[in-house]
Amino acid sequence: MKTAWKVTMSAVLVAGSLWAGSMLNITAEGAGVGSQPGTVEDPVVTKSYVDQQIQKALGGNITVPTQAPSATATNAPAATTAPTKAPTPGTGTSGSGDSSEIVDVKPGQTLIAGAGAEFIVRAGKAIIYSQDANGVADLTDGVDLANGVAAPTNHLLSFPRDGRGIAVQNGQTMKIVVMVRGAYTLK
Repeated sequence: MKTAWKVTMSAVLVAGSLWAGSMLNITAEGAGVGSQPGTVEDPVVTKSYVDQQIQKALGGNITVPTQAPSATATNAPAATTAPTKAPTPGTGTSGSGDSSEIVDVKPGQTLIAGAGAEFIVRAGKAIIYSQDANGVADLTDGVDLANGVAAPTNHLLSFPRDGRGIAVQNGQTMKIVVMVRGAYTLK
């Protein structure tokens, strides 16, 4: 009886193992078939295709270069552009929206942003200034900073409308250094 019991249990164990193994094999094979890139379900696309689709979605108003400009081996002198006059400190406006300018704000002064301007407080302790109840968007942390709240250093601050800005924190004797992109007024 002991021998029959051992043979029966061995047969059940082997049969159960084969059945479990075959079920796991079917599951493993089915998981990888649909997730391979380059199939009809998951096509691989090129950058030019994506650019064309974006252009169609935007109505075709934007032209996207399809190739990088190639360098030519000519001895012609490089084209030069006329130097632009940088604004003098204290004038209160920065030229283009793409260039950054370093502005020093002394105690008692307020740096008011134009609509769409961006500030980064690089040195010193600053507070948010706003004429209304709305605040300033801290894009680094994803929070809204209200009037009178300390402006964190090295955070990108976005000013969607005129009339908002930053000032030197009360009690500070040192200036703050701010990197500015866009229009501003120093009061």
